[in-house]
Amino acid sequence: MVAAATAAAGHQQYPAGTLYMVATPIGNLADLSLRAIHVLGLVDAVACEDTRVSAQLLRWLGLHRPLVALHQHNEQQAAEALVARLLQGERIAYVSDAGTPAISDPGAVLVAAAARAGVRVVPLPGASSAAAALSVAGDARALGFRFVGFLPTKAAERRAALQALTGAPYSQVLFEAPHRIVDLIALLADVAPTQTLTVCREVTKQFETIHTAPCASLPAWMAQDKQRERGEFVLVLHAAESLSDDTGLPDEALRTLRVLTRDLPLKQAAALAAELTGESRKLLYQQALEWKQAQSVDDDGTRGDEDGEDGNDAGQGGAAP
Repeated sequence: MVAAATAAAGHQQYPAGTLYMVATPIGNLADLSLRAIHVLGLVDAVACEDTRVSAQLLRWLGLHRPLVALHQHNEQQAAEALVARLLQGERIAYVSDAGTPAISDPGAVLVAAAARAGVRVVPLPGASSAAAALSVAGDARALGFRFVGFLPTKAAERRAALQALTGAPYSQVLFEAPHRIVDLIALLADVAPTQTLTVCREVTKQFETIHTAPCASLPAWMAQDKQRERGEFVLVLHAAESLSDDTGLPDEALRTLRVLTRDLPLKQAAALAAELTGESRKLLYQQALEWKQAQSVDDDGTRGDEDGEDGNDAGQGGAAP
């Protein structure tokens, strides 16, 4: 394997005094690139998130290199020491436990310190659970994507963070731990029932599961098999359908209004949305009122107003609320 890596990647130059950011497998060892293997055998030291995990990987490759711990608790101090070594001409690789460093993993502080010192940084791309999930989500409507990572763990902060994500025109990638996945799926079904979600479990591993469906249907799907709650999770919240077809308001203003109307009276939500977006307060209020009336019809078949507000309020004398 090492010989094959040298044959494939050895012709490229690997300058001394360079930091190599090396992506490692997220579950399937066969995903490690030949170039990564070559560099791990070439460097003077391997800095890593967990020396035990990286030692196991190097043993599997038949490589022996000094290991230096750099994790979230010592990253600043360890980065300074590693930059000093790089300035002396050493080649150093950095690997996190799995996937691409600095994406929900340590590494960014080290790269920033190296850049400040004028040290060259070279990426060695490879496995990324976020990229893998996006590639199978099939979100053809999306205008790009956003990496979110892990949401807050406290209930109120978690709900607020998730509400802020709904209605976006791009894909959004979330990570979740197995002991919180059921709660997150239930919360998504509550705050974004009509949006589509792709659930990726144990990506690249033996029991990999990929399922795409509207958020509202996913709690029942999860409950059908307890095995679906186990493993590492990557979620892709698909882009929402456009809200602005006949409103005369841009999507961004409507998304802002949608979030605000969940917790505020309509007039207050419209006024705040107008201040934040620069759009017409009158149009925003009218749209919020339409949403409220539509919800009343869905709930009990009748139209109703909020807190005694009259549907004609926004139109009297042409004045906004």
